[in-house]
Amino acid sequence: MREFAVPPVVTIDATANLTDPVWDNAEVAPETVQFSRRTPEGWVDVTCAQFRDEVVALARGLVAAGVEPGDRVALMSKTRYEWTLIDYAIWSAGGVTVPIYETSSAEQVAWILSDSGATAAFVETNTHALAVAGVREDVPALAQVWQIETGDLAALVERGAGVEAAEIDRRRAAVNADDIATIIYTSGTTGRPKGCVLTHRNIHSDIKNAIPGLHNLFHQGASTLLFLPLAHSFARLIQVGVVTARARMGHCSDVKNLVTDLQGFRPTFVLSVPRVFEKVYNTAKQRAHGDGKGKIFDRAEAVAIAYSEGLDKPGGPSLGVKLQHALFDRLVYGKIRAALGGQCADAISGGAPLGVRLAHFFRGVGVTVYEGYGLTETSPAVAVNLQNAIRIGTVGRPLPGVTVRIAEDGEILIKGDIVFPRYWNNEDATAEVLDGDGWFHSGDLGELDGDGYLKITGRKKEIIVTAGGKNVAPAMLEDRVRAHPLVSQTLVIGDRQPFIAALVTIDEEAWPKWLASAGYPETDTVADRRDDDKLRAEIQKAVDEANKSVSHAEAIKVFRVLPHDFTEATGELTPSLKVKRGVVHKTYADEIAAIYGG
Repeated sequence: MREFAVPPVVTIDATANLTDPVWDNAEVAPETVQFSRRTPEGWVDVTCAQFRDEVVALARGLVAAGVEPGDRVALMSKTRYEWTLIDYAIWSAGGVTVPIYETSSAEQVAWILSDSGATAAFVETNTHALAVAGVREDVPALAQVWQIETGDLAALVERGAGVEAAEIDRRRAAVNADDIATIIYTSGTTGRPKGCVLTHRNIHSDIKNAIPGLHNLFHQGASTLLFLPLAHSFARLIQVGVVTARARMGHCSDVKNLVTDLQGFRPTFVLSVPRVFEKVYNTAKQRAHGDGKGKIFDRAEAVAIAYSEGLDKPGGPSLGVKLQHALFDRLVYGKIRAALGGQCADAISGGAPLGVRLAHFFRGVGVTVYEGYGLTETSPAVAVNLQNAIRIGTVGRPLPGVTVRIAEDGEILIKGDIVFPRYWNNEDATAEVLDGDGWFHSGDLGELDGDGYLKITGRKKEIIVTAGGKNVAPAMLEDRVRAHPLVSQTLVIGDRQPFIAALVTIDEEAWPKWLASAGYPETDTVADRRDDDKLRAEIQKAVDEANKSVSHAEAIKVFRVLPHDFTEATGELTPSLKVKRGVVHKTYADEIAAIYGG
């Protein structure tokens, strides 16, 4: 199939904007809990009415500070309640939110502030404040900076006391669906970030058309703990979805506290990237094997996968599988669900391929993972598996209101109200991805099956062409190798080379347990052991498993274990944990040269 379109369920009115649900909720269900804030004393609830009032108070402060309709206001902070509060206050004052990852470098901060023309900025910490202060000379339009941790929000609220609340009503009423809501700078695996302009219609249309098919996640009484960066469009959409559906949301600002926060908050669904699901699975498996219960876990894993696969067959799982599943639910699966808080029955995954086996495993243990696909330029969700339309191994059908077309070269083209209008201050870049007929050229490669389910097969710019002329999409191989508990990251290489190879990094959490199992001193580092026969044999198992999915010409012939893992701090990962291929190629040029004898 070359094209699949789904008619919209909801059409956004020309006068609508993203603040409307906040006011609607406060009127219809003022006492319903919209957020829970994490405090030293525990979780404190914020009702719909309280949230609306806090948004109005902060928006009045922004008006008093001179923020005008259409002004860009930057927001640099970890995921926390104040992030959401500030976001809605900016919108309510008629402004445009410009998120900045709290891990961004000074150069990135300077670029985003200057390119967006931000007139004001919110930062979280002293480190963030110093980063902005250090580039202030390069951003002359930036008039004011407020810091969350030093009480500036309370001062801003006090400053706005003299502004009539009716002014916020007027500002909100003047914001229309096609006005700019946010400019999100793509973290980018190469080059300088581009500012994706997203309108209120873009985001509103995306979530309003997604919620009906994900009602088991988005409804009053549902809850989620958000721990991905809100500067990422994926997390931002979930924020908007929670407010729109009047569900409850908490924020986790530090993943080191994630397990504790999940236990205390007990969400009914979570949003994550595949790496987190891999870590949950790998941790459970390693713990079981370390405690001498490896055979039980391995059998439970096989039963979970068989049970999930059976759900897709006429008649469902066999009686034998059902009986074993019930037994392992008490022995194994309940403990895995407990790691997610005990009440989590659903999850949304995006940003990278999840892997069929892992998806079946989680559904088999009682947590259905709805894999989806999108880009910042598409607000971001294009397609997602829905509660009544799920096909593991795909990213689901296009959402209502979205049309997906597969071009002759396999590229995924997208059309609909979710598609962004342009890149900020960058007509040339816009013309490269938006054609005259309104199709957005994603740069991703994919296939549509006979029922309209989309499968991502690779990235157009990442296609490797070997010296023998063989086209190889690295994503599938990387995903399979990365599924091994000991592997953290994998980068497949071989462009214009005689064979395919891979760079592999080791998971820092799994490393100590592997050392113990191999009989090596706990002080040994990966750099000490990366050429060790036992380690190489273990990684070879992962490579052999990955090679089963491709032809001989596409298979990984050689791999190298790198001395250190890829990190955001060292520049090899984006904030959304995608590998920056160009950076890795440059950093490990000698390793690559050694593989190919150069």
